[in-house]
Amino acid sequence: MKKTLSFALFLFAAAFLFCEEITFSADTMSGRAGSKEDSTKLSGNARVVTETIEITADSIELSGKEFRYVGASGNIKGSYKESNLEFECSELQYDRESKVVILSGDVQLIDKDNEVTAGAQMIEYNSNTDIAVLQIEVSLKQKKNVCTSAYAIYRKKEQMLELNGSAKVVQDDDSFAAQSITFNMDTEEITMDGNVHGSVTDDGTKKPESQAEGGKKELETKEQGENDERPNE
Repeated sequence: MKKTLSFALFLFAAAFLFCEEITFSADTMSGRAGSKEDSTKLSGNARVVTETIEITADSIELSGKEFRYVGASGNIKGSYKESNLEFECSELQYDRESKVVILSGDVQLIDKDNEVTAGAQMIEYNSNTDIAVLQIEVSLKQKKNVCTSAYAIYRKKEQMLELNGSAKVVQDDDSFAAQSITFNMDTEEITMDGNVHGSVTDDGTKKPESQAEGGKKELETKEQGENDERPNE
């Protein structure tokens, strides 16, 4: 049996198996409840709040036993309360038991504690481990640092960033690139591996790029003088 409810504001709160309260509201709701599965769809100014996460969207669907799964679409905005993270995206899937959320479609994730703004086409975040996995068109900004790659792992607690696939870190006029880069965002220490190259500016003087094919290598720079001699080709 399916029931449909229309209303200006719907508010419901209950304690569930996952030891947290869930509250949701919307303009309209359609729901189905049974012994094996519960399903409720919220449309128009939809909002879901738990002790861990808050989500607003055009449409939100709650499903699974005791509403374990939360799916959302359209103009999504939200926040993780304990982690002090904010996010925006087009699609969302959240598992209330594992505390893992998958954000997709022009995702923006903001770590307010560390002044970090991350963007990608898909981000998976686990609030138990405070680890975010970013995929496709990855961009992460922190203070003067701009980091880009095809794939990345952001460890919030340790403030460590692992970049893979056309990895690059730009610091003002300095740039570092490699196949993979590990970046300590607290100390700004950089470890690069595979096709390493970069350029560094010192006292206004541009230093040439240093390159290495494969293998782990520290960035090397050499002063470029006006009368540099080059080997004959």
